Amino acid sequence: MARFLMITATSGANRELADVFVSAATAKGHDAEVVDLAELDLPMFTIANSKDPEKASDAAGLVSAMTEADAWVVIAPEYNGSIPPTLNNALAWMSTSMDWKSFQTLCTGKPVGLATHSGGGGAHVIMAMRQQFSYIGADVIGRACMSGRDKEANPETIDAMIDNLAR
Repeated sequence: MARFLMITATSGANRELADVFVSAATAKGHDAEVVDLAELDLPMFTIANSKDPEKASDAAGLVSAMTEADAWVVIAPEYNGSIPPTLNNALAWMSTSMDWKSFQTLCTGKPVGLATHSGGGGAHVIMAMRQQFSYIGADVIGRACMSGRDKEANPETIDAMIDNLAR
């Protein structure tokens, strides 16, 4: 049995897709939960904010949830051909709120699946997330789930991703 963390960068359709992943994982006997980065409402990362105790974000809860998970599924819409600001912002806060070695240890070798519900198809956000999560050391699986207004998420893809990530 694996412990999954579904990380959604936005509420709405991507949160709904995260819930579908949770249902698929729990139906297979795994533990799964969702972290909605939009609900965390982290302040905008800047070097100045990171040095100001009144403006600095406490990413400890997010770091803890990510550490406890055996695998992550990152679900994000495409924003202007790339990653939404909430996801970049959360990664920036995490990478600076802990020492670099701890951040590297958190990410290195972590199995990661990618998914999107995007108006434009989502291929660009999948490529951008694949590049970013590979760069920080995660083991990003090859198969991704893409859905949108005219394309429902494929249940067989979701099941295959869960099975692959649970190994």
